[in-house]
Amino acid sequence: MTPPIGRRDPTAMRAALEAGNVSPEDGVLLWAADAALALRPHLQMPKVGVAVSGGSDSMATLWLLAQLHDVEAVTVNHGLRPEAAAEAEFVAQFCAAQGIPHTTLKWEGTQAQGNLMDAARRARLRLIGAWARRRGLGAVALGHTADDQAETFLMRLSREAGLEGLSGMRESFEAEGMLWLRPFLLQSRADLRRYLERQGIGWVEDPSNQNDRYDRVKARQALRELRPLGISVAKLNAVVGHLAMAEQAVGFSLRRLAEEHVQEAAGDVLVDAWAFRNLFDAETSRRLVNAALMWISGADYPPRAAKVLDFLMSWRTRRDCTLHGCRITVSDDTIRFTREAKAVAGLRVPVGQDWDRWRFDGPLEDGLEIAALGAEGLKQIKTWRDSGLPRPTLLASPAVWRGETLVSAPLAGRANGYSAHIVRGSFANALIRR
Repeated sequence: MTPPIGRRDPTAMRAALEAGNVSPEDGVLLWAADAALALRPHLQMPKVGVAVSGGSDSMATLWLLAQLHDVEAVTVNHGLRPEAAAEAEFVAQFCAAQGIPHTTLKWEGTQAQGNLMDAARRARLRLIGAWARRRGLGAVALGHTADDQAETFLMRLSREAGLEGLSGMRESFEAEGMLWLRPFLLQSRADLRRYLERQGIGWVEDPSNQNDRYDRVKARQALRELRPLGISVAKLNAVVGHLAMAEQAVGFSLRRLAEEHVQEAAGDVLVDAWAFRNLFDAETSRRLVNAALMWISGADYPPRAAKVLDFLMSWRTRRDCTLHGCRITVSDDTIRFTREAKAVAGLRVPVGQDWDRWRFDGPLEDGLEIAALGAEGLKQIKTWRDSGLPRPTLLASPAVWRGETLVSAPLAGRANGYSAHIVRGSFANALIRR
């Protein structure tokens, strides 16, 4: 059932909400929808995007936000199920009836390798993030609920997650150049469904939610089995909240240490060796290493815990090693994390495209490519030592080539009209848990 066009009047709804002329059940949800954006006055958000699959959680998120804000909706058709196209069309028709701009994005999920569900999640972020940037949106809202938080906790518990993982999904995070919001993490799925029923709005049921091959479905089933022990969605969310406070304290300690003892230079991360030995504890050391390796390599996940532990146990005596696409060199004063030259040796893109984590500004000419400077490029720059950067850093640094001829290597001192900068954000930002 679709509400008639014209029911949305954000100004009138906000006035009714503030005057208490809204039912308590709806008021709680509307206040949550408003707070997600109102608590960020420093952000310019004339319009917010909403990721809508057609399920109850995302449909409720869309309609609640639409009561108070200017919204656009987006649906990703993964092509993984025969029903996907019909579900996207259901959302499109609903939005058309309500005058809400809607876009359907397509992803060829059948071509994905490895963990299909993880690949689909990353594809959604990438596609929706690019869409939101093109549309000039200030943020994108997701329909995760307290039920999702509890299920995620159990899934991560089964994987022996540490404090970072068990402290749950955040109410907001940044990825793909966009701010992402989860306005209803404190509300249950049942709360949102009852809201839709009161509004006369339908939704689609994803048949995969009944397929116990998926970990999330297993977690949902486990939650039902845990009820006799008094373990509920609400109680697990309370535990997640306690762990999140502890996580925040550890994160604050790490950022404070990093501000004083860690530097970013030419895309490398430099750590004061004395401070790392004497001031960083086991947990902040582990997190710093993981953050440095992920920021430099661009990997979505940290290396295996055993490999990081091996480095932490041996770094005092092992002065040069590679890990996770990075090279780590240790001197008496500094631990330097840099990109491993071997990891980018075969990477070549035309000038104008991003290379690894670098973007070039300069002349666009046919036949020019960006690739690693490498040993051959370094031979063509007799004065590279004047850059003050170590050889391993320069070997993996970006350079412009015309065939075998070096055109530009900004980090090595041969700019030739070009400059290069990191497109991944600062390392300091990478230390903030998303």
